[in-house]
Amino acid sequence: MNQTVHARGLVKRFGDLEAVSGIDLDIFPGECFGFLGANGAGKTSIMRMISCVSPVSEGDLWVNGKDVKRDGRRIREEIGVVSQEDNLDSNLSVLQNLQVHSRYFNMEKNVAKVRSLRALELFQLRDRADSNVDELSGGMRRRLLIARALLQQPKLLILDEPTTGLDPQARHMVWQRIQLLKSQQITIILSTHYMEEAKYLCDRLAVMNSGSIVAHGTPEELINKIAGTKVTEIHVGLDTRIKEQVMNALVEKGIKPEDGGERVLVYQPTNISPDFEYLEGFKITQRDTDLEDVFLLLTGTGLQED
Repeated sequence: MNQTVHARGLVKRFGDLEAVSGIDLDIFPGECFGFLGANGAGKTSIMRMISCVSPVSEGDLWVNGKDVKRDGRRIREEIGVVSQEDNLDSNLSVLQNLQVHSRYFNMEKNVAKVRSLRALELFQLRDRADSNVDELSGGMRRRLLIARALLQQPKLLILDEPTTGLDPQARHMVWQRIQLLKSQQITIILSTHYMEEAKYLCDRLAVMNSGSIVAHGTPEELINKIAGTKVTEIHVGLDTRIKEQVMNALVEKGIKPEDGGERVLVYQPTNISPDFEYLEGFKITQRDTDLEDVFLLLTGTGLQED
C-alpha cells in the first residue's frame, strides 16, 4: 500500500448524528490534500480519525500503511497534528513548550533542544525562544503550534484550519512555511474555510457537505468541471421580488440562474456570454470562476460560514 491515507466506507457517528457518511479516500505521499467545507461538513471528524484520537465507527482506515484500529499508538508517533484549539502552555516559555512536547516521543534532551531550535528558526521564532507564549501574537502562536508538530520529524502533518482568525499578513506567513514543508516532501492534510488558501496550498481537494465528499480533484479541475470558465453577476440588491423577476426572465430565455444573495449568477462553460440586453437597469459584470463558485454550485451555500 503506497498511499499515506487509505479509507474505504469510512463512517463516524456521534449518537444518532452521522458526521462522516461512508467516504472513500486516498492521499498520496508528498502531496498537500485539502478538505474544503463549511462548519459541520465533517472535515474535523475525518482528520481526528486519521490522527487516531477519535475511533472509526465503521469502515477501514489505514495511515502510513497501518490500520488505525490496531496501530493507533504507532501512527501517532509518525504524524504531527495541529488542531483548531490553541493548547500551548502559558506557564512555559516558547522553547519549553517544544521541549516538554518532545517528552511524549521519548526524545533525548539534547536532540529535543537541537530540533526545537531548528523548528523555531524555520518559523522565524528563534529570537522569541525565551519569551512567554502569552507575549506572542496570534500568528506567532499558530507558527509555534506547527513548529511543535514537526519535532518528531513526521511523515504526515495534519493541519485543522491552520490560519483561522489570523490577519492576512500572518496568514501568508503561515502559507509560506507550509509551502516550504511541501518542498521537503512531507505529506500534508489540511482543512480550511478559505478558498484562496486551498487553491494556493493544495495539490488536490475534497469538497465536503453534510458528511460526504461531493467532489474531488485539483483546484483547477474542480473549477473548470463544475463552475466553467466565466460567471456573469447581475446585481439585483436586497429586494427578493426583483431577484425572482430576474431569475424568471432568465429561465424563460433558457438560462439557468443561481441565487447569489444580492446577485443572480449565470455560469458559462465557455467565454461566450449570453445576451442580457433585456435586463435593462441592472449592473451586470463578468469575472473568472473560483472555488467559491464551486462550493455554491455543489452545496447551495457560501463557503465562509461561521
